[in-house]
Amino acid sequence: MAEILPGVHLVEGVDPSPDFTTHVYLVKDAGNSYTLIDAGLPGSDGAIAAYLEKIRVPPTSIKKILVTHLHRDHVGGLKAMLGRTHARSFSHWIEAAFIAGEPKYEGPGMPPAEYVAIDETFKDGDTIDAAGGLIAYHTPGHTPGHTSFYQPDRKILFSGDLFFGVKDGLVLTTPEFTLHTGTARVSAHRMAQLTIDSLMSYHGGPIVKNGGQAVRAVDQRLRASK
Repeated sequence: MAEILPGVHLVEGVDPSPDFTTHVYLVKDAGNSYTLIDAGLPGSDGAIAAYLEKIRVPPTSIKKILVTHLHRDHVGGLKAMLGRTHARSFSHWIEAAFIAGEPKYEGPGMPPAEYVAIDETFKDGDTIDAAGGLIAYHTPGHTPGHTSFYQPDRKILFSGDLFFGVKDGLVLTTPEFTLHTGTARVSAHRMAQLTIDSLMSYHGGPIVKNGGQAVRAVDQRLRASK
């Protein structure tokens, strides 16, 4: 895949294997700049740079890198991409502490291999001037400061690891890599209240059309199983 929606690119070449998709998204801003959402595993910067060259976007056109959460498959390429782009990094204030290693994260999933000081932090409900205007929704559970980014004008949700894409739609984040599944269920219910056309998951998917229907289906299954 490449440009899956106008101005929304699913970066090619960052998957470590066909069985483990890692969806780094490159999104056009309102002007001539771009925003990167997550940065992939360590070493992903080379694949991202190759994709940028393919679509003729200079690395320095990326002005912001938004991080959904601290796990290594999302921030492993962050330090290198910041060096290539000179962009500013953004994450939830809780997650920023763990990404910087202050304190070291000891929950499930792999913490960062290289610690990075995040440039700017946000809290739940903050608006970020990126990708045409994003709302940062704190969606904890998978990690303490996990964040999903919502583009209200286009009804696009970049959901990080809150949901995993599967053959028949979506499932909630996998319990073995999740700090607290009950909290993730609450976060999923909150996202089900949004009007979503396109769901940009990090693993599996994305669901370009009828993303809201898929999110509501997850929520309904979870609520029926309680």
